[in-house]
Amino acid sequence: MTASPAASVKPGTSARDPLLDNAKYLAILLVVCGHLIENLRDVKGAHALYFYIYLFHMPLFIVISGYLSRNFTFSAGKARKLISGLAVPYVIFEVAYSLPRLFLYGKLEISLLDPYYLTWFLMSLFLWRLSTPVWQQLRWPLVVAVGLSLLSGTSALPDELSMNRTLALLPFYVLGLMLKPEHLDILRQRWARLAGAAVLLVGLVVAFAVHMKVPTEWIRWRQANSQIGVDDLSGSLIRLALLVAGALLVAAFIAITPRRRMWFTGLGAATMYAYLLHGFVVKMVERFYGRLDNPLGVTLVIVFGLVLATVLCTPPVRRLTSWAVEPNMSWAFTKLRRPESRTKAGSQPSAAPAASDGESVHSREPAVHG
Repeated sequence: MTASPAASVKPGTSARDPLLDNAKYLAILLVVCGHLIENLRDVKGAHALYFYIYLFHMPLFIVISGYLSRNFTFSAGKARKLISGLAVPYVIFEVAYSLPRLFLYGKLEISLLDPYYLTWFLMSLFLWRLSTPVWQQLRWPLVVAVGLSLLSGTSALPDELSMNRTLALLPFYVLGLMLKPEHLDILRQRWARLAGAAVLLVGLVVAFAVHMKVPTEWIRWRQANSQIGVDDLSGSLIRLALLVAGALLVAAFIAITPRRRMWFTGLGAATMYAYLLHGFVVKMVERFYGRLDNPLGVTLVIVFGLVLATVLCTPPVRRLTSWAVEPNMSWAFTKLRRPESRTKAGSQPSAAPAASDGESVHSREPAVHG
C-alpha cells in the first residue's frame, strides 16, 4: 500500500506530491527542447523526435492541471487566484511577446482574444478551469469532452480564445479532473513502471516510423479536418487515435517518473517560469540556426534546452520575474461583495453567517504549469 504524499511530509514543508512536481519538471524539459528543435526538423531524426514529444508533452501538463483543479470553485480565494495566476500573466506576456515585432518590424499587433505563440496555454487553462464545476456534475464527463473534441475538428473555428486547441485538448483536462489519488497509486507500482517504459519505447519507435506520413498539424491541434486535407470521418478517427495515444503516453510517463523527492523536485513547482520565459530565448537562438542545421547542432540545441529549462525554474530567476509570472494582485481586490438579504417587516434576519470561502487570498494550491 503506497503512503499518501502527506504522510511523509516533514514539519514545516509543503504537502506537494513529489511525483507530480517531478513529472512537471521532466515535462518542461520536453517542452523547451521541442520548441528549440522545431525549426531544425529538416535534420535527420529531429522531425521524428519533435513528433514524439508533441504527442504527449502538453497533454501531460493538461492532465496534471485538471487533477490539481478538482477542488476548484468560484469562491473568492480561488477566483482571485484565477485572475492573478492566469489572466494577468496572460496579458503581460501577450504584450511582451508582441514587443520584438515592434522593434524589428515597426509593428505593434496585440490581440488579447487571439493568443500569440505559447500564451495559448494560459488562455485555454483559464477557460478549462472556469468550466470545472460543469464537468463535475455530468454523469459521463469524459465522453462528452471527447465528443466536443471530435466535433471541434469538423469546423474551422476562429483563432479567438484559442478555440481549436481549447476544445480539441479538453478531454485531457477532464481526464485529470476524473483522476483520484488511488489512480496515481496504481502508476506507482513496479509493474506499471515496467509497462510505462515499454509504452514509451514503443511510442518512440512508432513515431520514427510514421512521422513523415502524418501532417504536423495533427499534433498541434490547431486546424480543422478540412484544413489538414481529410474528411470529417477520417479526421475524427485520427483525432480519437491521437487522444488515446496521448493518454497512454501520459500514463506511461507518469509511471516511470521518480516517486520520491529528487534534486529537481522543487524546480517542478515553478515550471510556469520556464514555460513563459523560454520563448524569448528561443526567438533569439533561431537567428543562429543556419549554423546548427546538422546532427551535432541539434544535439547541442537539446543540451542547451535542458540547461535553459532548469535555470529558468531556479529561485534567482523566480525572484527576478515573479512580478510578471506570479504577480501579487492583492491590492486590486476588495472584500467579497455579497447580495444583501431583504427581510419582511417585523421578521428577524437570519443569524447564520455567510458561508466562508475557506481560503485566504494569499493561500496557494499546488499549481501546474506548462
